Amino acid sequence: MRKQLCLSDENLPDYLVHLGLFGPDEDLQVEIAGDGNINWVRRASLPGGTSYIVKQARPALEKFPEYEVTTERLIFEARYLERVQPFDTDGICPKVIGFDPDERVLVLEDLSDCTRLDDALTEGLKSAASLQTLARFLARVHAATAKECGLAAAFENDAMRRLHGDHIFILPYLEEFPAPPATTMRAAELRADRELAGIAREAYDTYLRPNGPLVHADVQATNILLGANGPKLIDAEIAHAGDPAFDIGTLIAHLVLPDAARGEPERAIPLTRAVWQAYRNECGPDATPLEADVIRYAGLELIRRTIGAARVRYVKEDEAGLRVLDLGTDWTRGPGQTASSVLGYEEERA
Repeated sequence: MRKQLCLSDENLPDYLVHLGLFGPDEDLQVEIAGDGNINWVRRASLPGGTSYIVKQARPALEKFPEYEVTTERLIFEARYLERVQPFDTDGICPKVIGFDPDERVLVLEDLSDCTRLDDALTEGLKSAASLQTLARFLARVHAATAKECGLAAAFENDAMRRLHGDHIFILPYLEEFPAPPATTMRAAELRADRELAGIAREAYDTYLRPNGPLVHADVQATNILLGANGPKLIDAEIAHAGDPAFDIGTLIAHLVLPDAARGEPERAIPLTRAVWQAYRNECGPDATPLEADVIRYAGLELIRRTIGAARVRYVKEDEAGLRVLDLGTDWTRGPGQTASSVLGYEEERA
């Protein structure tokens, strides 16, 4: 097997010239772009001119080198971007400038003029319109691909799917991750709660079923960008055929997180209802059975973002973390009772 070319800040300009994206005499600038948790990511730009984002998948994850996962994850991301294009009438996904499957390199349009959703929520999101647009896009993809033959085989992204799933459904209930003192104590109590771990395990079994529509599988706040031309959804390395409720549940969790950390989760309810209504109206009757699953996935996401490996900034202090854990466990244990208040569907049907 030939050795993969390992891109660096030094050889990236020559590589992009080789791809025909820049001229040999142009003064190309290279800088780190985004968090780069999974892949090596750089911005390549000309002063005052063209700018692209370059991603390369390597065997070891960029910020977590203890995990080695197949570099095919970037092939699945490129495949997702290609597959959803017919349904992307609002330009939700970044434009693909170039793709080198041999070197596992994806070149995308630069979205540096956008604001990350987690930052927008922290500052106080003024409108739900962009997120409703995103929800309608997800609904179109889910509805159109729900019964597509061969989809699971085309997106047999099992390594990334399981790595991601382990960190949501398994590891928070098995391992201790760094957290403030009171949060650490609560985490120990949750690890001893066999009922809660059993619920998480059942949700994991559903998540792993190799059927269903095409899901992005990482619709978290840091992967959603808001710009003048609407929302953007990035980083589809975990895309697979699976449970559509997982996409919406993850999104709902991240919409609630900042207010939950402040002890005011009810402030996020108008936003969660608007997003769910947009999804349900676009998806049609297929959305109705998802309601309890959406809330359960959201609850599990709230828990893992507080006591798992990928803690969010909102739960830096114990008081905030305990609030989010209380909400997450309530949603996980009783999603049916919670769905009506969070999603508002019963009120709308009345």
